[in-house]
Amino acid sequence: MKSVRLLCVGLLAAFISCIPTNSRGDVKLPTILDSHMVLQRNVPLNFWGWADAGEEVTVTMGDEVAKTVTSENGTWKVSLGAQKADGKARTITVSGKNTIELKDILIGEVWVGSGQSNMEWALSSTQGAKEAIAEADHPMIRLFHVPKVQSNDPATDIKADWKVCTPESIPRFSAVLYYFGLKLQKELNVPIGLINSSWGGSPIEPWTIANDTSGGMYNGMIAPLVQYSTQGVIWYQGETNVLRKNGLAYEGKMNDLIGGWRKAFQNPDLAFYFVQIAPWSGRYEEGELPKLWEAQVATLKMPGTGMAVTTDLVDNIADIHPRNKLDVGNRLALWALAKTYQMDGTTYSGPLYKSMSVEGNKARLTFAHTANGLRSSDGNALSEFQVAGNDGKFVAADAIVDGNTVIVSASQVKSPKTVRFGWHKTANPNLVNSAGLPASPFQTDNWRGGTGE
Repeated sequence: MKSVRLLCVGLLAAFISCIPTNSRGDVKLPTILDSHMVLQRNVPLNFWGWADAGEEVTVTMGDEVAKTVTSENGTWKVSLGAQKADGKARTITVSGKNTIELKDILIGEVWVGSGQSNMEWALSSTQGAKEAIAEADHPMIRLFHVPKVQSNDPATDIKADWKVCTPESIPRFSAVLYYFGLKLQKELNVPIGLINSSWGGSPIEPWTIANDTSGGMYNGMIAPLVQYSTQGVIWYQGETNVLRKNGLAYEGKMNDLIGGWRKAFQNPDLAFYFVQIAPWSGRYEEGELPKLWEAQVATLKMPGTGMAVTTDLVDNIADIHPRNKLDVGNRLALWALAKTYQMDGTTYSGPLYKSMSVEGNKARLTFAHTANGLRSSDGNALSEFQVAGNDGKFVAADAIVDGNTVIVSASQVKSPKTVRFGWHKTANPNLVNSAGLPASPFQTDNWRGGTGE
């Protein structure tokens, strides 16, 4: 009798072990699809998830209804029609053998912020943090913070949730991404969804997908987002690649990053605006930061890109983390307002070098983004210009504004061959345009930079 009981128990255990863990066939959603989210306006709204093979799934939002049948591998995907941003909260129901109700959904603009520590840098550790946090009651801004995860293969989900922007939810969120979104919300008057996916100290490579290979940070922190319709990306990264002495090769790495993400998000027009990293007196080897700056400016030759210059935003040259993130976010937003949202009359960049001509013993420099002229930011003579002749020896140069150009000369150089500006790791030059936006460092010898015009 005892042996019969043991046999029955064994059979029962074997039977239980064969039952699928999702035995009810519950419909499940990725965490990016949740209450309080912002969905991208004016494009089809994607919904996807998991259920039992063959299970019918219905997604309903108001009068919009979409149905599908789960595939053999347990995944499903449907799309609802494009919606306009109206500021009204919506409820979305997803049903199969169970029902999920998503509440307080807004339609607006969605942006991803990524990069290393200067993008990750929390609002609570920045200039003006106390006042900014106290004023951060913005129900039209929603926050999604992706946790740090690396994966060998592209992940399908992450552990995070959407939060309404409040003084309680904002302190640990990315300051640059928050200020970027805040300016957009004020200017566009539509809901803004902000997805922070950044990792301090990270080089560009693990974020990249190229040639059918993908990095661990892309797999763990970006791949789960690519089905979520997104207007664009802001990117603040490069310090680690200066330390690795990547120099001009960083241009190719940026091209791979941007091209790979655009393909993954299935959006060839995905906007990509980035920060030209700040000067720093620390462990950069001589000449390495300027070379990476040139690579960043060269990235502007890619359509749909933009760059915010930050040479003037360094409060402590010995700190690789400048604490003024407000102006960084605002300058990135200027590119978005001008380029993505086509707001006329917006000066969105500081002067970017275009060409040099030699006039006797002087060099005349032309720039993009000088519609209303150039000036000194502090009222002093223009600083940080150097000129060299055929011998390649650079000397300090006099520089004066002449309309939309700058004329550079030095008594020791009779025939200028090369000019450089702010070309060292502690640069703090004072050339700006009429909007007060700073000129990017440059050198004129076989310059590779673009202008983003």
